[in-house]
Amino acid sequence: MFEEIKSQIAEMLNVDEAIVTAESNLITDLKADSMDIATLLLEVEENYGIEIAEDDLDSLKTVGDIVAYIENKKN
Repeated sequence: MFEEIKSQIAEMLNVDEAIVTAESNLITDLKADSMDIATLLLEVEENYGIEIAEDDLDSLKTVGDIVAYIENKKN
């Protein structure tokens, strides 16, 4: 799952996949803005059939946070 998310993020943010790690912070490391993050999270919801609660948005700061969140919701 990490590789799928990594690829989506790299493509969306137009960054090299090699710099996207589980620890990459979406804002400080990958230079995402709020619109990028909103679009990414909408795609995640659609692609994985989950709903991201508004209360959980602040906890999704890194690529790894997103992957863990999806895995937790899918189980």
